[in-house]
Parts: sequence; structure tokens; C-alpha cells
Amino acid sequence: MSHDTAPLTPMSLSTLLGRIEHEWSTRQKIFDLPSARIWQPDPDVDLGFEFLGRPCATPVGPAAGPHSQLAENIVLAWLGGSRLFELKTVQVLDDLEIARPCIDMQTIGYNIEWSQELTVPQSLTEYVKASMLVEMLTQWEPLADHLHNDAGHGPGSHVFDMSVGYDLAGISGDKVSRFIRGMRDATDEIAALRPQIAEAGGSFAALADLDFSTHIADTLTLSTFHGCPPEEIESITKHLIDEHDLDVIVKLNPTLLGYETVAGIVNDELGYRDVSVKEQAFADDLQFERGIELIEELNEYAKQRGRRFGIKLTNTLVVDNIRGFMPDDPMYLSGAPLHVLASTLLDRLATALPGRLAIPGHDGDVMVSFSAGITKENLPEAIAMGVNPATVCSDLLKPGGYGRLAPMLKALTAAVRDDGCTDLASWKQLRQAASVDAGFATACAQHVADIRGDGIESYHLDGNSKLPREVDNDLQMFGCVACNFCVTVCPNDAFTNIRSLDGMDGRQQYLVFSELCNECGNCMVFCPERGDPAMIKPRLYTDRALFEARDGQGFLVDGGRVIDARADEESIELVGRLLASDAGNPLG
Repeated sequence: MSHDTAPLTPMSLSTLLGRIEHEWSTRQKIFDLPSARIWQPDPDVDLGFEFLGRPCATPVGPAAGPHSQLAENIVLAWLGGSRLFELKTVQVLDDLEIARPCIDMQTIGYNIEWSQELTVPQSLTEYVKASMLVEMLTQWEPLADHLHNDAGHGPGSHVFDMSVGYDLAGISGDKVSRFIRGMRDATDEIAALRPQIAEAGGSFAALADLDFSTHIADTLTLSTFHGCPPEEIESITKHLIDEHDLDVIVKLNPTLLGYETVAGIVNDELGYRDVSVKEQAFADDLQFERGIELIEELNEYAKQRGRRFGIKLTNTLVVDNIRGFMPDDPMYLSGAPLHVLASTLLDRLATALPGRLAIPGHDGDVMVSFSAGITKENLPEAIAMGVNPATVCSDLLKPGGYGRLAPMLKALTAAVRDDGCTDLASWKQLRQAASVDAGFATACAQHVADIRGDGIESYHLDGNSKLPREVDNDLQMFGCVACNFCVTVCPNDAFTNIRSLDGMDGRQQYLVFSELCNECGNCMVFCPERGDPAMIKPRLYTDRALFEARDGQGFLVDGGRVIDARADEESIELVGRLLASDAGNPLG
């Protein structure tokens, strides 16, 4: 489906500020995240770490993907406790046709979507907009009691980490180069956005003259994707260091483990016998021994130029599409089995690079970032391996969505506190010493032994085969089981709910901000009733041109009123009454 038929159309800064003010005053929510799910740091436990030398208040954040693409995505993750944001990967080809549906989280995780859905200039605007929103919310008085703990500690420092791909020609071209320069100095972008703060009015107008940081990001994670030759990886990394003076992380693929090892773990050890691992992908990808050489070479190259270097584990795994839910082949596996692969790869790399990696027991200078099947249950063990940070995607696409972040951080805080520590650095050393006492070379080696041994159940097919619950009912435009799943599993915050009016079925009514819906299919996977909520629930538009360009039901709204619609008279009347209710339309 092309950008003409299912685009993401970012909301303006003034609209987002209006949404925040309206939702907070009427519902004690921001972008549908309840105040109870806003992360508040523990006064006795410091979860801070250094990301390539930059202070960061928590070691968790969204991975480059659907949760770090729009400004409201990033704000939601920040409210949940994320402080490291690996921004959605930007590439020169920004008008791709991405088939729909493109996400399948029914059990573990698959997708066919691998690039940004905005133009490169739009991506720059969204990331700058997000940075400005975070700075404003940090200063916004209504949030003060939710962001500060009893000791007076506030939200702490955060880091935006750029991500680009996928070849040297695209990255060195003018379009991507302008993006990188704009992230390093966003003066012009901020100046263009600033008038919208006053335009939004309300309590944010007082922040219109805030001295916003113009330095959005100066680190970058290189997404090499699959089949990128080592010479290309080397050339791109050196270009980014030399041309843009960046600290660079190179994302590696699970194929480094080799076909036999990966197929053996996924199909045999973990029981996913229906997963068809693509053998050709291993032949096309970077090989292990060359990977070891490349890490050492690029780390030395960076050091000689006063820059830092890191690796990220891992990209998704290429598999054959035998499920049929998504239309394209291949598809990319994530979630629980990828966690086992990535952890195993880290253990192999640690063995092959003694003293080189920045993990306990090695204490080298190659930072290790991690993103593979992170959950509340395994976050403490993953952080104990020494990774900085652990970023999340698949788990945020499950019911609860961004609201799953704060419980993750609470679980990590509890693990640190229960071991008698007050900060991550000392806790990691304690865990490393305990692993050595237990006969393991590193905490990573112990974690791998556990998840491929006694703790395998959480990663095995048997522990990940339960399907989302279903009810024997066809979904209707109004009235449903009101499970709220469509709101929380949508990565783009495209759904909202409004309390039902007298005479309506169900506690809540659900509506879609059509311009934020990219028809990824995730709400359809989790909806207990039969049907696609993104197509069936009332679709709201604020842009007449988009409203007129699309087919199917829809409601063009302005100032909280329906001014045009493709629907029957009764539906138009009901949507109008919902938007006019006390909680009403946050866009109004």
C-alpha cells in the first residue's frame, strides 16, 4: 500500500500540545497513557548508565521501529520511563510501498516492515518535535508530582540515538546527510516549530520562549540490515565518523551464529519447527570471523579519531513467510527466540574478543547495545550481562503497550535493591562475581546457560503458543467488549476511547485517528471480536484532502464537530454526540 493510501500523517506540534492539555484535564492521561503508568524514579536506586559516554537515566527505551517514529510515540515511551531512544531508521528511499498488514504479534513476533514510513524531512521534524515536547513536559507544572520522586529527583537525562541505513550511497547522499546535520544542529527546525506553542494556547503558551536544546543527537546506530557486505559496513562507519564526527554503533545480525546453530536453537531446542530459517541469508551476511576482525578494526579506527564505537545485538532473523497473515516474503522474526539467539551471540563474541567488550568480566571499550525479546521478566538478567541499553519493540506491541515500560523498570529497580545495591554499575559487578562463583566466565554465560537450560520454558514454543483470546462476535462500529487492546497495542497511538453515553452498548466507545493509522494489523490480531478495528471503528480525519482521497467510512472533524462524513445518519449523530461529551474529542 503506498503513501497515498495508508500514509502516516504526523500531527502538528500545536495539535499534540492541545491533546496533552485536554486529555490530562479530562482523563488524567497523556496520549491515552494513564498517570499511574508514568515512571517515577526510585529515590534509593540509580538506574543511570553511560551511553557512549553520555549520561542516561535508565537503560531502557524503544528500539528503532514503530515506537520511535512519531513524536507522540517518543513522548509515550519517555513518560513510561525510557531514557534511551533508538530512533526509527532513516534511509534515502523514503517513498517505499509497504504491504499491509505488516506486523504479526499473535505469538512471538514477525514483521515485514523495515524502513521509515515518513519522508526523511518529516522524520527530522518528528524527532525535533519530540525533543521539544520532552523538554516542555519536564517543565510542565501539572506533571511535576508524577515525574519527581520524594527525594526531588526528576526524570533525569535522556539520549536520542539516530539510526540510518542501508548503504553508503544512500547515507552519503545529500538527503540523509542533511538529516544528520539537522539532528546535530536543529536551530532552523526549532525556529519553524516554536510559533505553534503559542498557537496551542493553554498552559503551554508560557513555555513558548523555552531555551530548547538544538543538539538533538550526536550518536548513531548503523542498521546494516541483511546481506550488507563487510566492506560496505566498514566504509559507512568510517564515513559517519569522518564526515559527521559521530560515535557509531553497528547493528549485527543473528546470522553471525551460522545456519546450523541458529536452526538448531530455533527449530530443535526451542521447538519452533514451523519456522523456516532462510539458509541463503547466512551465506549473504557477514561471517563470524570477519565480524570479529571488523569490530576490532572499527573500534581502533574510532579511538584514533577520538570517537567511540559499539555493537548492537541484534537485528531480526530472516525467515520464510509460511503463516500467510502478512502478504510479503520473507518476514523477520523477533521476540522470545531472538532473545536466545542474541544472548548466545553475545556470549560467543565475548569469548572471541577477550577484554574488548564493555561488559563485566571484560571491561573493554566496545559498548554493547541489545534489542531482542526484552520483557519485564528478563530485563534484569539482560542488564546484568552488561548491555547498555536494552531496547524494546515486540513487548510494547502486546496489550498494555507503552504502559509495560514502567513495570519493567520497577522489576529492574527491585532486582538491584534486593541485592543490596544502589546503582547499576555496582550491581552488575556483584552479579558478575556471583556468576564467576557459580562457575561461569561471565554473567552473560550464566544467562545463556539458563535460557537454554532450566529457564527455557519462557522462550520455548510451549511457552509462546497461546493465542489471544477470542469471543464469538462480529465487531461493530459502536459497542464491543471494551478490552482497550486496540488503544494499547497500536504503536502510533491511533486509537482513543470515549466513555459511552446513555443508551450505548459497552463502557467505552473506540475511535481511530485515521491519519495516525498505518493499517499495520496489530489491533486486528489482538481484538477478541472478529474484524479489523482500524477499519470498523469510526475513523476521524482532520485533513479534508486525506478524507476525500480515501475510501470507506470516515468522519471529518473540526473543533470537535463532524463537518462531513461517509456514514449513515445514525452513526454521524452518535459520533457527534461522543465528540461533544465532557471528555470528548482531544483534537477539539
